[in-house]
Amino acid sequence: MEIILKEDIIGLGFKNDIVNVKSGYGRNYLIPQGKGVIASPSAKKILAENLKQQAHKLAAQKAAAEERGNALQGVALCIAAKVSATGQLYGSVNAATVAEELKKLGHDVDRKIITMRDIKKVGDYTALVHFHKEVIVEIPVKVVAENAPVEAAPVEEAPVKEEAPVQETEAPVQEEEAPAAE
Repeated sequence: MEIILKEDIIGLGFKNDIVNVKSGYGRNYLIPQGKGVIASPSAKKILAENLKQQAHKLAAQKAAAEERGNALQGVALCIAAKVSATGQLYGSVNAATVAEELKKLGHDVDRKIITMRDIKKVGDYTALVHFHKEVIVEIPVKVVAENAPVEAAPVEEAPVKEEAPVQETEAPVQEEEAPAAE
């Protein structure tokens, strides 16, 4: 069954996409919830006309998404979690946890646009942030044990410059004369 999506649904498609879904999913969930309509020939013509009229608006949305995506370039998260002796997490690290960590760094990202598998072990992972259908940002996520010693990156000390001895030039010192007592 072909459906025209009325809003972004992660894992299925984005707004105004025509997607094939099983008929039960379309009839029982997407259409009653207002998330999609049946892709009839007339609905496709209307969609094409609307996209033509909204081309500049869509370009502005993409530019805004690229700007938000560029703000997240170079961001890497390190999340501390409680861990058992075998390296298994108590609970899991998921999209909501990543969204909270990004908010602490000053990036307001909705957890619904973040996709990743639930993390249940210590290690390095990747979270995908879908700002737009063409703008997807990868964020590296490192999960570490909460009570494990944090490995400090070796700090390179700047070489200490030895200062050359300062040569003092003797300038004539003028002494103030005390007024003579009369």
